Amino acid sequence: MPRPSLSCLIACLCSLVLVAPLAGCGGGTKKRPVMTIAERLKKARGDATPGGPARELAKVARLQFTSGDKTGAITTLAEARRTIKDDADATIFAPRLVDIADAYADLADKKSAREAVDQAVTMADQIPDAVGRANVLAKAGGIYGAKQGGLGDATLAKKTLAKAAAIAESDEVSDRFRPQALAAVALGYANASLTGDAREILEKLETTASGLEDLRPKAEALAAAANVYAKSGSQDKAAALLSQAAEAAKGINGAANRAFALVAVANVMNAVGDRKGAAALATEAEKSAGKIADPEQQKDALQAVRVLEAAASKG
Repeated sequence: MPRPSLSCLIACLCSLVLVAPLAGCGGGTKKRPVMTIAERLKKARGDATPGGPARELAKVARLQFTSGDKTGAITTLAEARRTIKDDADATIFAPRLVDIADAYADLADKKSAREAVDQAVTMADQIPDAVGRANVLAKAGGIYGAKQGGLGDATLAKKTLAKAAAIAESDEVSDRFRPQALAAVALGYANASLTGDAREILEKLETTASGLEDLRPKAEALAAAANVYAKSGSQDKAAALLSQAAEAAKGINGAANRAFALVAVANVMNAVGDRKGAAALATEAEKSAGKIADPEQQKDALQAVRVLEAAASKG
C-alpha cells in the first residue's frame, strides 16, 4: 500500500494522542521534547515488534543523513540489515529490506543498496499474499531503475517490474485489491523512469481507480496515476487526476486513513512541482493526524507529514 509501502510509512502528554491536552492535564499545549539521535537509536533497538528494529533504524539513518552524518547513517543501515536473518518471515522483512535498500540508494551507497534489494527480490517469492509480493517487487524495480537515488539499471528494473505487473493483473489478486497492486507497479515504473513501459498498467489503474468507492485507495491510486503521467510529460492530465485524488482524500471520514491519503496525494503534488497544493494538503494531513486515537498510528502519520515537509523544503 503502499514506495510502496508505501510504504508511507504508511505512518506521537497527556495521552500521546491529542494535539491539545485533555482537561485537567495542564494550562496549555505542551510540545514534546525532540528526541536526540542517540535516544532514537536506543528506542529503535528496543522495538519488540516483528521487524521493528529494522524499520525504525532505517528511519533513524535517514535522519542522520539529513543532519549531515552520512557515515553514521551507513553504520545504522548496516545494523538494520543485520537484524534480518536469511530465514526471516518474508512478509515482514522483505519490505524492510526494500526500505533499507532505498535509504542506501539515497546515500549513493550503490553496492549496499544492490545487496539489500537483491535479497528483498529473492525473499519476495516467499510472500504468500500476491499484493504484498507485487508491492515489494514494484518498489524494488523502482530502486533498480532510478537514475537518481537508485541503481540506474534499466534492464533489471524492467524484468522486476514486469514480474510485479504480471502478479498485479493475475487472478491471485482480487478486484478489491487490484488497484493497490496496479498503483504500486505504476509508481515503480515511474520511479524507474520507464513510463513508456507502463502505458497498459497506467490505463488499467486509471480505470479501476475511477470506479472505486473506498476513498483512500481511490485517492492513492489516482495520485499514483498522476505521478506516472507527470513523469511522462502529460502535465495537464496529471493535474486533473491530482485534483480528483485530493477531493477523494478530503472526503475520507476516518482520521488515520484521511491523514495518510492526504500525505500520499501531497507527496505526488510535491514531486510534480505543485508546492502550494502540497503544503495545503500537508496542513490538513497534520490536523487529521492529531485526531488519530491510536498512539502508534498517530506517530506514523505525523512522521509521514514531517517527511513530506522536509521533501517540500528541499524543492
